[in-house]
Amino acid sequence: MAEKERKHYEKYNILLIGDDELEWIERLNSAINYIEENICDKINIEEVAKIACCSTYHFQRMFSYMADIPLSEYIRRRRMSLAAVDLQSSENKVLDISVKYGYDSPTAFNRAFKSVHGIAPSMIKEEGILLKSFPPISFKISIKGGSMLNYRIEKKEAFRIVGISEPLEKEIEKNFEVVPEMWNTAAMNGTISRLASMMNISPHGLLGVSACNELEDWRYYIAVASTQAIDSDLEEYIVPASTWAVFSGEGSNLSIQELERRIVIEWLPTSGYEYGNAPDIEVYINPDPENAKYEVWIPIVRKER
Repeated sequence: MAEKERKHYEKYNILLIGDDELEWIERLNSAINYIEENICDKINIEEVAKIACCSTYHFQRMFSYMADIPLSEYIRRRRMSLAAVDLQSSENKVLDISVKYGYDSPTAFNRAFKSVHGIAPSMIKEEGILLKSFPPISFKISIKGGSMLNYRIEKKEAFRIVGISEPLEKEIEKNFEVVPEMWNTAAMNGTISRLASMMNISPHGLLGVSACNELEDWRYYIAVASTQAIDSDLEEYIVPASTWAVFSGEGSNLSIQELERRIVIEWLPTSGYEYGNAPDIEVYINPDPENAKYEVWIPIVRKER
């Protein structure tokens, strides 16, 4: 921003938006523009994330927190919104439109169309039919007054975790049932207690580790940081050396999700940092579901100027 403009804004007490926020919003909108330009093709999520300058995992999380809808659902709604217009304003057959928007069969297209509009595509020209329109998302700066976020920056050498894991899908919303089921099973069969007894290095607590980098298959670990030997039914994973932004919180286990949302949409854009290439870690210091104490560890690197 030119110095003359800046003085003008300051004169009239207009709140200035920092370069970090503007750059962050521009990246997100560029990613949305890419999706719109390729809406009739298979969307390359890796390319979308690259435009937003983050990993596919972190972009999907960021998008869902910002838009309040999973990325895959947003893409589906946009396609079905455009498909409805095509079917209303042309003589195209349902088969032609289903192919246009990337569906292998009319059955799959019909199912997607009905889930969005509540009717079969063949009914679209009937008089009085109600349809839904989902315009493209456009991200804008939103100024909010909020409560404090308690955090620290910590550099940490690589450390070993031991526990159990399950593979994760590349579309992260498909994992919403996998992770809770893992925790329920681990609590019921004694794995949680067993792991707690093996904890002997920092970070101290039960760990939920999302190892979702671009070079390996994605996995979620329920684990502890430990140097102890393990039995064959447990696994180990080396968390790479990284700089971490560590946020503390307490409340119900659901409150950790709100903390993670605030980190992504309030803290990260103005922090001068970007996501680093290491797992996200939830540290449950007191895992009581109604009186939980926890930390969220986010890997970070300084933004390049």
